[in-house]
Amino acid sequence: MICQIRLAWVLIDGGSTLNIIFAKTLKDMGFDMTKLVPSNQAFYGIIPGAGLTPFDKVTLPFPFGTRDNYRSKSIIFEVEPFETSYHAVLGRPALAKFMAIPNHTYLLLKMPAPNGVLSIRGNF
Repeated sequence: MICQIRLAWVLIDGGSTLNIIFAKTLKDMGFDMTKLVPSNQAFYGIIPGAGLTPFDKVTLPFPFGTRDNYRSKSIIFEVEPFETSYHAVLGRPALAKFMAIPNHTYLLLKMPAPNGVLSIRGNF
């Protein structure tokens, strides 16, 4: 959930140094695009041999869990103008902030929460 909108397709990428959300996702959420802050952090690996500079960046609340047991942190996302099949990509900065441990084999993400360990199961 970001800004009261459930994002069904979020990629957990433990090798990425950025948290990415796509401009189309923000527009579909009804986000006020004037609140974006310019970004100058280039990254590589999307277009072979070329660097890409993010469109802008935005800080959004990002909760995990249920009403009884949840954690919420503000995550800085780089906003990208291109589209993918995902709504967002959570990289190492978000995983570190939540102190989360991903198990990619079992599509499982575990993190500490106020009422015990919070387990988030992925979907193929």
